[in-house]
Amino acid sequence: MHILTGRARSDYLKKYPIDDFFSFDIQPYLEVCQFDKGEWIFQEGSFPDTLYYMLEGKAKLYMTHKNGKVSLIEYLKAPLFMGEIELLNEARYTKGIQTVTKTICYSITQSCKEKLLVDALFLRRLCLFLGEKATNMTAKYTQNQAYPLENRLAAFIQLSAEQGIYKEKHTEICEYLGVSYRHLLYVLAQFCEEQIVEKRKTGYHIIDKKRLAQLAQEIQ
Repeated sequence: MHILTGRARSDYLKKYPIDDFFSFDIQPYLEVCQFDKGEWIFQEGSFPDTLYYMLEGKAKLYMTHKNGKVSLIEYLKAPLFMGEIELLNEARYTKGIQTVTKTICYSITQSCKEKLLVDALFLRRLCLFLGEKATNMTAKYTQNQAYPLENRLAAFIQLSAEQGIYKEKHTEICEYLGVSYRHLLYVLAQFCEEQIVEKRKTGYHIIDKKRLAQLAQEIQ
C-alpha cells in the first residue's frame, strides 16, 4: 500500500468529495491509499483498525471454510466501504480482500471510531450501503436460481474483464456461479463459437461487446 500525498491526494479529494458523509471534519483522520494489483487490503483473520472507502478499482472477497477450502464470496467494485462490519463489531474478525486491479481508497483510521459511531449522518450513509449490499447478495442468489449460465457468465465477464480480457480461474468461478466445471467450459466454448469472445494465451478476449451486453442485460 502506498499513501498518496501532495497533488495526487488533492486531486482525488477533489474528484471524490467525501466531507458530506460526516457531520465532523474527517480530514485529520483520512488518507488516500493506492493498492497494487494482487495486494491484500485485508488478510483473512486479521483485526483491521481502518475503514476503507474504495474509489477506483476491483477486488475479491474470500473466505476459508473449516475444512480448509477457500471460496470466492463476492466480486467488489468501487464505490463501496470495506471494513464497515469490523468497525461496528468489537470482535473485528475479517474476511480476506485482495485487489484484482490497481485500487484507490480513502482510509479512515479507527482513532475516530467513537465519533463515527455517534455520527447520524455517517451512520445513515452506512445503513444505506449495508441495505444495498444485502439486496445485491439476495439478487445474486436468486439470479443463480432463475437465469441460465449464459446470462450470468456474460454479466460476470463484463464485471471482471480488464481491458477487454477475461482471465479468471475456472474453479473459482464455478463455485461462485454455482455450476459444474464442465458446464462452464461448455458455455465458454459456446461464446467462442458465436464469436462473442476469443480464447488466446492471455485469456478470453471480448470480440462482440454488444452481444455480451445483450446477454448480461437480461439479469440487470
